[in-house]
Amino acid sequence: MKNDFNESIKIVSDWITTYRKDIEKYSVLSDVQFGDILKKLPEIAEEQAEPFQNIWEDFNSIIMPGITHWQHPKFFGYFPSNSSPPSILAEMIVASLGVQGMSWITSPSATELEIRVMEWLRNLLGFSNQFSGVIQDSASSSTLIAMIVAREKITDFISNKKGLSNEKLVAYCSSEAHSSLDKAAKIIGIGSDNLRKISVNENQEMNIEELIHTIEEDLKKGMKPFFLNGTFGTTGSNAIDPLNKISQISKKYGLWFHVDAAYAGSALILPELRHLANGINEADSIVVNPHKWLFTTFDCSAFFIRNKDALINTFSILPEYLKTNDTKEVINYRDWGMGLGRRFRSLKLWFVIRWYGKQGLQNLIRSHIDMGKKFESFVKNDDRFEVVAQRHFNHVCFRLKGSNEENTKLLNKINKSGKMFLTHTKLNGKIVLRIVLAQTSLKEEHVIESWNEILDML
Repeated sequence: MKNDFNESIKIVSDWITTYRKDIEKYSVLSDVQFGDILKKLPEIAEEQAEPFQNIWEDFNSIIMPGITHWQHPKFFGYFPSNSSPPSILAEMIVASLGVQGMSWITSPSATELEIRVMEWLRNLLGFSNQFSGVIQDSASSSTLIAMIVAREKITDFISNKKGLSNEKLVAYCSSEAHSSLDKAAKIIGIGSDNLRKISVNENQEMNIEELIHTIEEDLKKGMKPFFLNGTFGTTGSNAIDPLNKISQISKKYGLWFHVDAAYAGSALILPELRHLANGINEADSIVVNPHKWLFTTFDCSAFFIRNKDALINTFSILPEYLKTNDTKEVINYRDWGMGLGRRFRSLKLWFVIRWYGKQGLQNLIRSHIDMGKKFESFVKNDDRFEVVAQRHFNHVCFRLKGSNEENTKLLNKINKSGKMFLTHTKLNGKIVLRIVLAQTSLKEEHVIESWNEILDML
């Protein structure tokens, strides 16, 4: 059997257009239980080729009912994984080209476009030109890479060869920092017990006095502090650590200073918000995820590093089968991270930046922040609710003035309705509802409608 590619791609492209236009007809969350999809999938793959029409029918009848609609304008949970028309177009091209961008010679355009587009992004966000950029798959990978480079630097690049031996390395972050730091501490061999979680103040910001005290105590115990994470926009409440003070402490004690700006970093495209990130340009490394709030389809994590030579020295491995006649000036991004294989991720970021332009991106992000202000005002003007954390951007933490049980019940009712999707966190022992107003297609009417729907569920 021979499927017709031209006919098939027309079916898919028409479906994409219709899906984007009609997405609001879907419930945000699917109404399936674990195993429902598995039951409909054959346990053994077909031996013979199948017509595309059969595959397409199964996609619609089996797969679509189990999809959580992340591009729905009322998907307010976690942080967004935003897509957009230019990003979709670029991904279609990338899949067609099928290039492997591990080295310059394997795809010169993929390498050189990544160099340039990361320079564009660096400048758009107001970062120092001392930073070099590379696209990773996720902030988890970017943070892990930063911690590995920091480990190598503190051990004079010996631990990659000899292991950690008797090194007593210790890292620091706030208690509100992302869980990827715990995973990184396990992977690099220092152990999660040696990731110090510094408490936060009433605004969920790292406690600087406790940080200094903890470092001093570790030094007295013969530990070797090496890595300090500051967060620009925590996952729980979008809190901002005092980056300027953290940078000074990192310099005083010789620590690698990494900034996790995975979500909120995109807001730095707005010059009027850059004062919130004072000190970020003193970092050794920064991560910002365009696939969260810069309308670029997952995966696209922008990792910026001040000392690219330290990065390359940490990860460069050159077996005979990878040797080429390249000059020393050539950049081979396989040496800038964990994986040898690399997707052509820069194309979609290039498409997005050119499609919207700097002003278009700024307008979208400003509109989201304005919608965050509006939702916050709804909460503040209703005596039954309270705002629980300081709002910097478009992420509002709110709750009913009641018990944790009442708030959990409301959250479950909201999500079960299918009209929107929210997630929660816990701040100071209280269950808190999080709403992140950042979808590409989000409009003010969605915000007003969502608030009224929440009130109807009380």
